[in-house]
Amino acid sequence: MIMDAPHFAGGIAPEAISALVEGRHGDPFSILGPHGGADGEVVVRAFLPGAVGLSILDRSNGTPLAVARLLHPAGVFAATLTEGASYLLQISWPDAVQVTEDPYSFGVQLGDLDLHLIGQGTHYNLTQALGANPVTVEGVEGVRFAVWAPNAQRVSVVGDFNAWDGRRHPMRLRKPVGVWEIFVPRLTSGERYKYEIVDQHGNILPQKADPAGRSAEAAPSTASIVASSAPFEWHDAEWMRSQRERAVGDRPMSVYEVHVGSWLRDLSDGNRSLDWVELSQRMIPYVREMSFTHIELLPIMEHPFGGSWGYQPLGLFAPTGRYGTPEDFAYFIDRCHANGIGVILDWVPAHFPTDIWGLARFDGTALYEHEDPREGFHRDWNTLIYNLGRNEVKGFLIASALEWLERYHVDGLRVDAVASMLYRDYSRAAGEWIPNKYGGRENLESIEFFKHLNSIIHTRCPHAFTVAEESTAFPDVTKPPEQGGLGFDLKWNMGWMHDSLHYMEEDPVYRRYHHGSITFGMVYAYTERFMLPLSHDEVVHGKGSLLLKMPGDLWQKLANLRAYFGFMWGHPGKKLVFMGGEIGQTSEWNHDASLNWDLIDDPMHGGLQRLVRDLNRLYGQYPALHYGDIHPEGFEWAVVEDVENSVVAMLRYDRERQATVLVVSNFTPVPRWGYRIGVPAGGTWRVILNSDAAAYGGSDAYVGDGIADLMEAHGKPSSLQLDIPPLSTLMFLHRVT
Repeated sequence: MIMDAPHFAGGIAPEAISALVEGRHGDPFSILGPHGGADGEVVVRAFLPGAVGLSILDRSNGTPLAVARLLHPAGVFAATLTEGASYLLQISWPDAVQVTEDPYSFGVQLGDLDLHLIGQGTHYNLTQALGANPVTVEGVEGVRFAVWAPNAQRVSVVGDFNAWDGRRHPMRLRKPVGVWEIFVPRLTSGERYKYEIVDQHGNILPQKADPAGRSAEAAPSTASIVASSAPFEWHDAEWMRSQRERAVGDRPMSVYEVHVGSWLRDLSDGNRSLDWVELSQRMIPYVREMSFTHIELLPIMEHPFGGSWGYQPLGLFAPTGRYGTPEDFAYFIDRCHANGIGVILDWVPAHFPTDIWGLARFDGTALYEHEDPREGFHRDWNTLIYNLGRNEVKGFLIASALEWLERYHVDGLRVDAVASMLYRDYSRAAGEWIPNKYGGRENLESIEFFKHLNSIIHTRCPHAFTVAEESTAFPDVTKPPEQGGLGFDLKWNMGWMHDSLHYMEEDPVYRRYHHGSITFGMVYAYTERFMLPLSHDEVVHGKGSLLLKMPGDLWQKLANLRAYFGFMWGHPGKKLVFMGGEIGQTSEWNHDASLNWDLIDDPMHGGLQRLVRDLNRLYGQYPALHYGDIHPEGFEWAVVEDVENSVVAMLRYDRERQATVLVVSNFTPVPRWGYRIGVPAGGTWRVILNSDAAAYGGSDAYVGDGIADLMEAHGKPSSLQLDIPPLSTLMFLHRVT
């Protein structure tokens, strides 16, 4: 029934109303919503800035129950009900009437277990608790918001739905974990939102994007978006099963590293980047035709500055809005798997940018980062360093990794800047870093973090693998944690990349003085499980493209690069090449422009592309070319010390030694006629690759099959006498009959 005005009562102290109106009250649920009154009555209070009136309706049938009284001109209303019926708010705005449930009529949203796991840093399904989740509560559809901000005085969710007014939806604090939560009825996916936070000193901070948000506006906009809770439609069950059945080290792995925004741009539409659906139609067929096994994407987590290429992310759970929706990204992954292509994501737990709407001093304190800049600030990148001494931060990062592997079916994570995390003195002078508790330079928290991260991933995601970008000689990066290692599956061989590129950059006449640079990688090749990267880092910041690093005129540059690729695919280790390398890009990579695809119309550049395609096919076709990637018995030098001729030769064996591939590289422009190489068996050695072939843009010097005679050479009972073209790599196959 409708109550008469004399029965209205505020029932709260004036100072509490003032705090509410001024946005300073940290416990809005103690005031707002339904509360017991005198004689069994229920007092309903609401704070509705800008409203001109409020009535209370019966939720079951919509009949009026009470007309609310204005307690404060800022918009605080109160109504008294004779009993605690479920109710609706009928809000009169100056130009409209809104009927909705009262957010403050709903009880606590997160269970004690959720809160316990968040505090322990072990809530690995973190976005099911924190962030914005469409849910149904008491039969009412809406969105539950939750955010970790333990040192805040007040947290509100703001968005288009409340005119970005932080007074409208202040949240409930769940002690002692420091999580704030609220259920906002009748909201749906697609809503933009942020958090407005009042710090412990009463200062209103710049509105913050959601650290656990699963969708975000495309830059330069910065709001989070409520993501749909509907599951993605996957068709890759067979792919996921197959990935669990074979160890990553035993597979051929040839990775095409891609910056999504500059792989191919639509010049007819303002030079825009392609979206995920368009990339599914263009990139996936290309990668399949080129026989790469994996695509590795530079970070696609939401990031504010495109010039960081994604390496300064702030949305560790949200695919960037630059290329479409989360559903579009999942579609891209699904199509990759349907075409037999795995997907690796670059993932950055080392640091995050200082943008005021991001993680930096999130609740007014150094929450995600270290307080002391000697631990918490990367001067190289002007970014902040995660505080891995906090359980909540470790859990946040591990949950992010699992989000991509579990929700999006990603096959692998390449962890960026691992070296910067392992050493407290990384890029710091004496006196500018804090030693660990034993006085050493190792970052003990990071070491334990990596061990735990990789253990959790391999337990929960048996289909997935991890790759470390680690540029030092830190031991046991790819050894299992139970054996004292960090637990990565693979490590980028940065030493091989730098040494071999240094060698190739030398004029061939001087390579004899640098011969060790091309052979030294095998001294330590089996100390870890390695991937050989020719990455984006080598084609930026004035370093030029891979082609431009090669000496000589254009023909010689292309011949050098063909010989180098042949050597790389013959060398133990998984393969990775950054986009554009395979077509002989003639300019340094520009993240704001497309690759120069017109180059492949030139027979020499098109020939280089065909060579990479054929190398990938041979690498996958012949186990002898990939068994020795991690098994030392699969490799042997045939020629390693011919400094004067700059010739190297490798023998690659399969597991049963039923097939052997001889890889021979001549790194001078001088042909080597009648060059004798010792081999383990007589008979025919069939040519399966000649990087100097006309089809690849070479001089097409004739190379025939080799017939091994019984003349001993290089410690082998038989040998081949070969004609080796200039600046070339040859591959010969021998099978046991």
